[in-house]
Amino acid sequence: MPVFGKKILFLALLIAVLHSCKSSYITNNITKKIETPFYDNQFTGLLVYNPKTNDTVVKYHADKYFIPASNTKIFTLYTALNTLPNRIPSFKYTIKADTITIQGTGDPTFLHPFFNDSTALKMARNYKKVNLVWGNLEDDKFGPGWAWEDYDTYFSPERSSFPMYGNVVTINGKDSLQSTPKALKQNIQYSETSKRRNYNDNIFFYNLKKRRDTIEIPMVIDTFLIEKLWQSILPGKISISNYAEKKMEYVAYSVPSDSLYKRMMEISDNFLAEQMLILCSSVFSDTLSSSKMRERILENELKDLKHPPRWVDGSGLSRYNLFTPTSFVQVLTKLYNEIPQERLFNLFPVGGKSGTLKKYYSGNEKPYIYAKSGTVGNNYSLSGYLITNSGKMLIFSFMNNHYTNPTGEVKKHMQSVLEWLRDNY
Repeated sequence: MPVFGKKILFLALLIAVLHSCKSSYITNNITKKIETPFYDNQFTGLLVYNPKTNDTVVKYHADKYFIPASNTKIFTLYTALNTLPNRIPSFKYTIKADTITIQGTGDPTFLHPFFNDSTALKMARNYKKVNLVWGNLEDDKFGPGWAWEDYDTYFSPERSSFPMYGNVVTINGKDSLQSTPKALKQNIQYSETSKRRNYNDNIFFYNLKKRRDTIEIPMVIDTFLIEKLWQSILPGKISISNYAEKKMEYVAYSVPSDSLYKRMMEISDNFLAEQMLILCSSVFSDTLSSSKMRERILENELKDLKHPPRWVDGSGLSRYNLFTPTSFVQVLTKLYNEIPQERLFNLFPVGGKSGTLKKYYSGNEKPYIYAKSGTVGNNYSLSGYLITNSGKMLIFSFMNNHYTNPTGEVKKHMQSVLEWLRDNY
C-alpha cells in the first residue's frame, strides 16, 4: 500500500477511535446520572439521536413501552401536518334555494375563546334557513381510558363533530357574573360545591368564595344544546337533521392550520388535539372517526416504526397509550426531515420561553430545547430537539413513569441531564 494510502487509513482509524471514545464518554456519564438512587423506584427511558451523522448518542431503555401522556400530541401533530391543508376545513355544506345545509368536520376553532373563528356564522347569515347535520361522528364523546371524574374540568371537554366555544362555558365572576356563551348564563348557579357541573346536564356551579377569576367548564354536547346555541346567534333560522351520508358539495375553510398546531402544542390543549384527529378524518370521509385516522396513519406514513404504539387518543389523556422513546425519536426525525426547521421549531414549546416549558430548560444565553412535555399523575416525559453549545442538533425522547417523587424534582433531574448533554456534546 502506498504511503499516502496508509496515512489516510491511519487518520480514518484515528477518527473512528476518537469518535468511539467520545460516544462512550457521553453514554457513560449520562448513564451514571440516570442510575442514581433518585431513579431507583421509577421506570426511565432515554434515546438521543444525531440526525446529521445518523449516530445514536445515548440509548437507555429506549425500546421499552411507556405511558406518554401529552407526548402523544407529537403523533397527532405529525398526522395533521401530513393530512390537513394550509387552512383548517371548517365545515362542509350544500346550498339549495334559500337554505344552507352545514355538516361538521370537527373544526374546534368556531367561536373558540382563543381563535374566535366565525366562518360558519358569517356564511349562515346570508341564508333564510340553516340546516345543521348532526350524527356524523363515530367516536364517543370521551376517549378510552379517560378518567370519568374529570368530566367537569377544563382539560377534558367532550369531542364532537361541530364544536362551539371550545365546547366549554367560560364564566367570569370578578365584577358581575358573565358567561360565554351568553345563552347558558341562566344555567349557572352560585354554590360552594367542589364540582363545577352536574354530571349529565348543563347546570354549572360557580364558587364565589374560591373562584373570582375566569373558569372554563365543559358542556354536555347534544342536539338540544347545539340547537339552543345556534338559535341564540341566528334566531328562527335553525333546524337539525340526522346524518344520512349525503355528500356535501363544498368545503369552507377557517384559520391557518399552523395557528391551531402551535396553540395545541404550546399549552398542551387536549381538546384541540382530539379535534385535530377528527378533522384529519374529514379529509377522507364525511363520517368522522379519530380511531380510523390513527389506524390510517400507522398503516401508511408510520408503517416503518420499529415499535408500533398502542395509540388510543389524540391528547394523551388516556393511560392506555403506550409508546417507546424510539418511536418518538423516529417521528420527530420524520418531522425534522419533512418540515423546514424554522417552521417546525415555531410549533413546539421553547425552553425558558413559552408554553409548558416556560419555567424549565431556559439555557444560558439562548434557548436550547424545543420539545413537547407530557404529564399525567406519576408520569412525566419530554421529547423534541436539543441544540448543543457546539451547534449540533440532537433529537431526544426522555420518558419517566411510575415515580413517587414530586414531578418538579423529576424535571430538575431531567434538566441536569439535558444541560450536561448540551454542554459536552
